[in-house]
Amino acid sequence: PRNSTKAHIRLHEDIAIIDIDGDLTPDAREAVETAHKRISDQGARKVILTFQPDAYINSGGIAVIINVAIAGTRVGQAIRLVQPSEHFQKIFTMVGLRQYVGIFSNEDDALASF
Repeated sequence: PRNSTKAHIRLHEDIAIIDIDGDLTPDAREAVETAHKRISDQGARKVILTFQPDAYINSGGIAVIINVAIAGTRVGQAIRLVQPSEHFQKIFTMVGLRQYVGIFSNEDDALASF
């Protein structure tokens, strides 16, 4: 079955927020990368990715987030991740993602960090 992961874009002042609704697997790549490209093309420099607390992630999903982080860093974006589960956080730490993105437990803290 196809992954039904969706990526919804919303704006908070000059901050682009991508709400990732669903699991992070390779099937999520198109939705997440398309949303990130759209905000990047519009000049977003501050980006937040939010996750559902019960979302599943696998190595393909990790690759999606790493690709977004690398692409964002190349164009000078500051990227924050909000509400990754404890499992996500451990994985993000293990793969070295924390050097590219900030990780926050709630959106208000992430917004205030810019």
